[in-house]
Amino acid sequence: MSASDGSTAPSRPSDLAMTLIISVDAMGGDRGPAAVVAGLAICIPAMPDTQFILHGDEVELAGLLAQQPSLAGRVQVRHAPRVVMMTDKPAQVMRHGAGTSMWSAIESVRGGEASVAVSCGNTGALMAVAMIRLRKLPGINRPAIACLWPSRNPGGFNLMLDAGADIKADAGDLLQYAMMGASYARNGMAIKRPRLGLLNVGTEEHKGSAELKTAFDQIAASAAAGDYEFVGYVEGVDLPSDRVDVIVTDGFTGNVALKTAEGTARLIGDFLREAFNASIWSKVAAVLALSSLNRLRRRMDPRRSNGGVFLGLNGIVVKSHGSADATGVASAVTMAHQLAKSGFHARLAARVASAMGAGQSAQGVETDTSGTGAGQPE
Repeated sequence: MSASDGSTAPSRPSDLAMTLIISVDAMGGDRGPAAVVAGLAICIPAMPDTQFILHGDEVELAGLLAQQPSLAGRVQVRHAPRVVMMTDKPAQVMRHGAGTSMWSAIESVRGGEASVAVSCGNTGALMAVAMIRLRKLPGINRPAIACLWPSRNPGGFNLMLDAGADIKADAGDLLQYAMMGASYARNGMAIKRPRLGLLNVGTEEHKGSAELKTAFDQIAASAAAGDYEFVGYVEGVDLPSDRVDVIVTDGFTGNVALKTAEGTARLIGDFLREAFNASIWSKVAAVLALSSLNRLRRRMDPRRSNGGVFLGLNGIVVKSHGSADATGVASAVTMAHQLAKSGFHARLAARVASAMGAGQSAQGVETDTSGTGAGQPE
């Protein structure tokens, strides 16, 4: 283990044990470690109970930390000489990832040193490393990435999963996504009884594939065990609506929807800038409407909801956008802090274990009674 100079590292190992610890991969994003360190400086004033372990090149990170006085005494640098590139294949990283900043960040969670890991790196590689080092929760077939979606709901967001952890998902996988998504909404978004919808090409029950129809029946039958309200099928138009709180879909569909929404938000922003710069009168109108435009920009800013959470693993991992700037990194770290502070992972594990067992029993499927967590308090 290597640390930065005394001004940026905790003075004693016991300091780390007394606070919440967030493990951060500093090297994986498109903008490099400068954006990560600047992001920590933005969010750290609101986290007086938190220390950080920053994984990456110790020489480069020491220089960046020296430029951020607010981080003094709050960050420990863990030297990792290698970086997972965006072009690296997950299988390659699984075989040769040791020594990278991403691998090191996950190891801190695996060893119990940190409560949660954050990375802006390669999504496929991060999921692969997280799966082999943290392992899946008992009973989970495919982990999922849950992302926040701006919506008309009072809290401002809906939750969608899977956003791209795995392009495949059968009916049983979609049922597990429903259970995990409902638990996230309840514990991470303070929604007492989440409303859950299954994404389809229409809301009529006769539409969709045979797999979706099977998932519909299973999710509906497990609503009581999962403590959610199943509203049935939802369409793409419902993603930002106040009809649902949680949208369940496969990773291929979810990732396409997410990237389409992000592209549309940028396009609208470009159109607005072009329209207000078209003439002197439009520029005057822009000045008069500045406060309203700023409110719109803040609501549509994808950096506000930056950060997808890997659900279904033995540990919390938050994936930030690879292109995230300092504001986006701060948003992802804030999400990680909120989840770790709430004890979300333990609650999720207990809820999934008990709800999946009850749901399988309701469908006439043999229930696992091996004591993997069913019946634990949420």
